[in-house]
Amino acid sequence: MKRLMEGTAVVVTGGGGFIGSHIVDELMKRGCRVTVIDNLSAGTTEYMEKYSENKGFTFIKGDIRERALLHAVIPEKDAVIHLAAQPDVRLSASQPLLDFDINVAATLNILEEMRQAEVPLIVFASSAGTIYGDTEVLPTPEGHPLQPISHYGASKAACEMYLSSYAAMTGMRCIALRYGNIFGARSTHGVMHDFFFKLRHDPSRLEILGDGMQQKSYLYISDCVQASLLAGDSGGKGMSAFNISTAESITVKEIAATMIDELGLSGVSLEYTGGSKGWAGDVTRTLADTSNIRSLGWNPKHTTLEGVRLYTRWLMARYGRLD
Repeated sequence: MKRLMEGTAVVVTGGGGFIGSHIVDELMKRGCRVTVIDNLSAGTTEYMEKYSENKGFTFIKGDIRERALLHAVIPEKDAVIHLAAQPDVRLSASQPLLDFDINVAATLNILEEMRQAEVPLIVFASSAGTIYGDTEVLPTPEGHPLQPISHYGASKAACEMYLSSYAAMTGMRCIALRYGNIFGARSTHGVMHDFFFKLRHDPSRLEILGDGMQQKSYLYISDCVQASLLAGDSGGKGMSAFNISTAESITVKEIAATMIDELGLSGVSLEYTGGSKGWAGDVTRTLADTSNIRSLGWNPKHTTLEGVRLYTRWLMARYGRLD
C-alpha cells in the first residue's frame, strides 16, 4: 500500500528548523513535492540549499500568522505537517499572548484554510513533556488527562482540542505527535546544547539548572523522523495522538556526565542552581508510554545515551573541540 507521505504534495511549516529540516529531507527522499513555510526566526535555509534547483521543492519565507499566505499555499495539497511554533516554555511564561498568537491562533488559521481547501491530513507537533503536567502516572499514555503547568503546554493542548473538533466536524485526518525532548544534529537549543557551550566557555565547571535530578524521556532525531512519518502514514479516521519518545528516562546529571566523558574532560565541577525545577513550568519527571507508535512497527534505533554521544560529536564537528 502506498504511504500517505510518498509522492504527495506536502506543506511543512517550520521546515527550516531542527526537526523540520530533517523531516523535509525524508520527504524529498520519498519523492514528495514539498513547500516549506518558515520565517527563519529560529530556522535556517542552510539545510534546504541542496534543493534550490529541485522543481519539487519550494521555500517561502513567511509567517504562519499571515492568513493570506496560508490561503495562497495550502490549497491543492495532500497534507500539512505543522511544526512551526513558539517553542520556549520560559518565554511563554513572560509573553503568554505571543505564545497564544503563534501556537494557537495560527494553528486554527491553518485548520480553517485546510477545511476550505479540503486538504485531508494534518500532522501536528505537540508535546509529551508539557501537556500531561506533573502526573504521577508514568509511563504516561495518550489517554491520560491533559494537565499542563505552563502556558506553552496549554497552547499545545488547546491546539489538540481544535484538531479533535475539526476531525469530528469536517472528516479531516488529524494526527498529534507528542514529542518528548527531541535532540540531535542541527539542534540549537536544549539542555545538551546549553551544556556544550557552557563547557566550551569554561571546561572546569558546569552550571546545572535545578538539582540535576530532573528525569525525562529524550529521543534522537533520526528515530523521531521515522516515528513521525510512520504516524503520518498510519491512515484511519478522526484524530489520533502518538507519544513520540523513548521508553526510558535519564536524569540531567547523567546527561552532563556522558557529555563530559565524550568531550574528554575530567575534574569538572558540577554546580547546581538549586530547587527541583530548572525554571518556572519545568516538568521534572516525564516518561511517555510509547506502545501506540510501537504498535505500528516502530522501535528507536538509539538509546538516549548513544544519542547524547552522537550529538556531542556533531557539536564538536560543527563548532570545534574544546581543546
